[in-house]
Parts: sequence; C-alpha cells; structure tokens
Amino acid sequence: MTIKILGQALNSPVPVELYTTPASKSAVISTLTICNLNDFASTVSVSISAGGASTSLKDYIYYNLLIPPNDTFAATFGITLAAGDVIRISATSGIFSFNLFGQVS
Repeated sequence: MTIKILGQALNSPVPVELYTTPASKSAVISTLTICNLNDFASTVSVSISAGGASTSLKDYIYYNLLIPPNDTFAATFGITLAAGDVIRISATSGIFSFNLFGQVS
C-alpha cells in the first residue's frame, strides 16, 4: 500500500471533520502536519472519535496545543482507524493548514 493524502483542511473554531474512514475499510494514519499561517502563536486541537460519535473529552489526542507563529508541527503515528472513525480539528484563532497522510485498506 502507498501512503497518500487522506485529508486537507483549514481550521474552524469548532471541531470539523478532517477525515472519516470509509465504510468497510480501515486506515492507518502515518503523519499529521499542522501549519500555523499566522504571525502569532495560537492553539489547535485534534480528536479521534470512534464510529463517528460526537467529540468528547476522551477523544482528544492534542488539546490546546500551542504552535508558534509561522511554524509547522508534525506528528508521526501508527494509529489504526476502523470504518466510520472520525478525525476532527479546531483552532482557537487565526488560520492553520491541516494535512493528514496514511493508508486505506
């Protein structure tokens, strides 16, 4: 399998979907990058909710993660998602670019 782009999005102040695993599939998340496009530091949050459930506190893998101005945060994972699992993103202020990479099978 080839690693590919699974999702790309700009932020929202409320959680929005970056990626949902398709029905009858699974996905292995390899990398998440978050680019702060602002000249000021701000915070972002990333959650993974099983089966498309609403985001709850237990779902956050990053919560209010501070990213410096004009900087990029990258995390390498090996997280396996089941069909219907959802990755959501949000930011407190400013503009951020989120990119998710992985494999679907």
